Amino acid sequence: MNIQKMKKIAVFTSGGDAPGMNAHIRAVVRTCLARGIEPIGIYGGYEGMINGNFLSLNRNFTVNMISQGGTVLKTSRCEEFKTKSGRKKAYENLKKFEIDGVIACGGDGTFKGAHALYEEFNVNIVATPGTIDNDLYGTYYTIGFDTAINTATEAIDRIRDTADSHGRIFIIEVMGRHAGHIAMDVGISTGAEFIAVPEVETDVEELYRRIQNMREHTRTIIIIGEGGVFLGANELSLELKKRYNLETKYTVLGHIQRGGTPSVKDRVLASHLGMGAVDGLINGKTDVMVGRIYDKIKYTPLVEAWRKKKKIKEYMFELSELLA
Repeated sequence: MNIQKMKKIAVFTSGGDAPGMNAHIRAVVRTCLARGIEPIGIYGGYEGMINGNFLSLNRNFTVNMISQGGTVLKTSRCEEFKTKSGRKKAYENLKKFEIDGVIACGGDGTFKGAHALYEEFNVNIVATPGTIDNDLYGTYYTIGFDTAINTATEAIDRIRDTADSHGRIFIIEVMGRHAGHIAMDVGISTGAEFIAVPEVETDVEELYRRIQNMREHTRTIIIIGEGGVFLGANELSLELKKRYNLETKYTVLGHIQRGGTPSVKDRVLASHLGMGAVDGLINGKTDVMVGRIYDKIKYTPLVEAWRKKKKIKEYMFELSELLA
């Protein structure tokens, strides 16, 4: 084990925000202080790295942070960082502020940027999975996923009351881009009659058959993940109208799923990964994602984390079909 002497470790958040990011920042700061390392925050993601927005963090900075949604260090999507010259500016600022290691919290775009810093400038960097999509390989859950599915479930439970009262067909779109983990978990937990995920082409004829088999005046709940064949709830609603002259109501939950107070599971996961990230850097880990499989910290090469697909478990498909 290559133990490295770290004097300063920087942490930042990037890409879409996820509930639990603040708990993660808190864990990084407090673990650094406990290990005799100065924690540095980079304000505004990769854009902040390019612009030199670095600030020294202390224990007081983390007070009451664990229960807050969003990210106190802010986040951004930085086009300049996608260029070699932009990444060089970022690296020069890391050198200027004498940063020994970096912790990047975000999704696959964040990971690709972190990998580029390692490859081009040999930066000691580890990444933690901060995304509600739960689409990264090497961790059972990503930070924010549990809160997102609970938020979506609560919203759909309310919609179901209206659907029950009127016997309506509701199509509800949840987030997830090209991964159906949110749709599948939320669909099963809300008793949906049909779950459409991006990984599987939606069988519209089968969907229509199920709707027809429902008793008259009985509601039908359809959950669809964004990014699939029909792109979303509106498109699927139009397709059902076009093919079968079927009237449906659709709702897009959108960014409501990304905000709010993080769940207990997300707070604990984010804290565990924050500690694992600091200790990973101290122990010579770099160009890796810090994940958790069951109760164990796992370090996965960054390239594998976004290239290997985290598939929905087969039993989830079976369960969704059985209970529909």
